[in-house]
Amino acid sequence: MRLEQLQAFLAIADTGSFQKAAHQCSVTQSTISRQIQSLEADLGFELFHRTSQSKLTLVGETLLPRARKICLEWQTAKQEITDLISGKQPELCIACIPSVCAYYFPPLLQSFCKQYPDVQLRVTSLGSDRALKVLKDGLVDLAIVMNNRFLTMSKEMVVQTLYEEPIEVLTSANHPLAEYESIPWLELIRYPQVIFKEGYGMQRLVQNQFDQTGTLLKAALEVNTLDAFRGIVRQGELIALLPSSALIEARFDPSLAVRPFHINNNGSSVNRVCLTRKVVMVTTQDRLQIPPIQYFWNLVCEHIPKQVKGF
Repeated sequence: MRLEQLQAFLAIADTGSFQKAAHQCSVTQSTISRQIQSLEADLGFELFHRTSQSKLTLVGETLLPRARKICLEWQTAKQEITDLISGKQPELCIACIPSVCAYYFPPLLQSFCKQYPDVQLRVTSLGSDRALKVLKDGLVDLAIVMNNRFLTMSKEMVVQTLYEEPIEVLTSANHPLAEYESIPWLELIRYPQVIFKEGYGMQRLVQNQFDQTGTLLKAALEVNTLDAFRGIVRQGELIALLPSSALIEARFDPSLAVRPFHINNNGSSVNRVCLTRKVVMVTTQDRLQIPPIQYFWNLVCEHIPKQVKGF
């Protein structure tokens, strides 16, 4: 059974004539006849009484509402695809790490809404691993995350590096580490930390750094919001390793201190190694062809790196 056979069947049912149906479908009458014969062969029953009015048989009457529904669904699907390709999608869903979502997104979201007022913009703040999972599951159109090549290496993924930034130490203003201009690694590891929950790229990045240096991470507490980090560290006992973009508000808080840290390379004071993270934007090849997604992608590529440099 093919769609054009059902369309021919409906045309005959509506016009009552093979000849009129052929004219309506812009084909020859012999083509219409072959389509109906093939459909009847598939079903094993005649669909029309071969009279001057081409009336439906009982089987034809049974098929009629189903055929209308199938053809209507096909037309609806075609229209939805046309609308999607032309940029008339109902919503744009984005998953984003908290620091980018809080500080770099607001002006971009306003620009997008002005350009596409009829597209509902949905932004969810998630850890990198979770954001990439919902992207792969088709629940969001685009994700901005910490780079993880193991989760973005599939062929259908498009990955754009946005920026790379240092990881710094957040402490209370009266914490002993706040006295340093740049905190030595061996001093930093003495203190308990508040860290991101599992599933966040920062949690994995920090843990890997401790593993590579053969030191123990004293993880005292796990949280998943920047407000929680600031509130807990402000109490004075715990410290946190966070990316620079997550520390914008903390720099203006007199109760907090932000300090860089360094790891001496092979015990040398000359080569000091710093920890950084890379932030990337990810979508799929097919999504990047849709105008609203492509527009938002270009908007982020143009503005977020500039915002980071400006800060």
